[in-house]
Amino acid sequence: MTTLLGTSLNDRYRLEARIAAGGMSTVYRAMDETLERAVAVKLLNREVATDSAQLERFRREARAVAQLSHPNIVGVIDAGDDQDPTHPRPYIVFEYVEGETLKDRIRRLRRLPITEAVAYAIEIARALGAAHARHIIHRDVKPQNVLIDAEGEARVTDFGIARTLEEEGLTADGRVLGTTDYVAPEQALGQDVTGQSDLYSLGVVLYEMLTGEVPFHGESQVAVAMKHVREELPDIQAKRPEVSATLAAVVETATAKREQDRYADMEELIADLEDVLAIETARAGSATGQVTSVLRTLPDRAQRRIPLRLRYPVVGAVAALVAAAVIVAVIVFLAPRTHHGTGLLPQPAPTQTPHQVQPCNTCAHDYNPDALSGPKNQHPNEVGLAIDGDRNTAWTTETYYDDDLGKPGVGLYVDASPGVVAGSLVLDTETPGYAVTIYATNTLPDADSFAASGWVKVGAAASVSQTQTIRLQTRGVRYRYYLVWITALGNHNQVAINEVRLFTR
Repeated sequence: MTTLLGTSLNDRYRLEARIAAGGMSTVYRAMDETLERAVAVKLLNREVATDSAQLERFRREARAVAQLSHPNIVGVIDAGDDQDPTHPRPYIVFEYVEGETLKDRIRRLRRLPITEAVAYAIEIARALGAAHARHIIHRDVKPQNVLIDAEGEARVTDFGIARTLEEEGLTADGRVLGTTDYVAPEQALGQDVTGQSDLYSLGVVLYEMLTGEVPFHGESQVAVAMKHVREELPDIQAKRPEVSATLAAVVETATAKREQDRYADMEELIADLEDVLAIETARAGSATGQVTSVLRTLPDRAQRRIPLRLRYPVVGAVAALVAAAVIVAVIVFLAPRTHHGTGLLPQPAPTQTPHQVQPCNTCAHDYNPDALSGPKNQHPNEVGLAIDGDRNTAWTTETYYDDDLGKPGVGLYVDASPGVVAGSLVLDTETPGYAVTIYATNTLPDADSFAASGWVKVGAAASVSQTQTIRLQTRGVRYRYYLVWITALGNHNQVAINEVRLFTR
């Protein structure tokens, strides 16, 4: 490879230094001798240049990225074939980005500041969203493919295995393309890849930025890929306690195993990330570098959550008084609100007051489909206490030992007949600290099979407080049954639900 240094491609691009190398291609820093500027040249490796499938994939990358114009995407300048008569090879010319990869930055700093990690995630999501709008899926989202330029801005590169949704795939059946540290479950299984596969990978990248490590390790790439299929990501708050529950919920939704449980698209993820950045900036009380730049691009909805002194670095006495009012507004947003898309984050004041759903007196039911032995019921005579409006009474689970349910979960569901588009669910409990996932369905819950009930995840709380508001991601769907599914007891042998209250949008 080094013998190519100093040579010119088509008498224009002089190769000066090797930047990166892979099995398919090598990237060089080069000088465009016509325009006298530095560029990056990706040259197909000689040993694969005769492989028609690899050749087409390489050329497809040039065509795909050439369609994209976005400040957070490394743009294509030129493409062609080296005119070596004996070994012609295609190449792609990109903008040359001076800086480091996001992977290098994580290795250097280990865990990034929370606001910086969220700001980078926003920029990457915006880039991928622009690609998805052109029906182009990246398929290999990882920090190695994100460059941090001299101004600190994130730039997505290497659409080497990208393809449009209209194209037929060029890979053999069952072959996994992408790096398995970040691969989406459906991609690991060789199933159809969509924009939500990129979204999952970005969620893993955000997890790594916040914790300093990838979520799964294994003896082989296949072992890691199967963990993405079968195992939930480790609790991000256990890895880094200062990560807020709001941000943890965003990571959890982005990395849900089932595509229908993830954000519907990058726009939904971006909206929640923008709100998270505003919230985390207000919590931190300061903003520097690239975070400040991204803050300036936030929509008014998110801007209103940032103290004025952080939105505008130089403020006078009058602005300081206004900032005090903004701080009050930041406190106010913690009250139950409607949501813009996902329901995981608190939102600006709604145009209509959420309405509490009033179920019938017999519309609460205990639920224990995974009991392996003994009775499946869980104090069915108490279920009405969870919806009677009295916080001094409670439905409780059976008593367990060693804080171990010994099964996926147990819970209580409410029949909101004939159905409602719920925006939030509020739990009151005298035994805080347990974990719940909220599910919804329009199928009568099957007493013997959780899967047969068609439950759809719409919300979660990793540690329920005495009064816990959980935003619901129903995507405008009217559901009849809402399940509070207790998945961990939180150092209790028995947990209580004093009240469960549903609210419309």
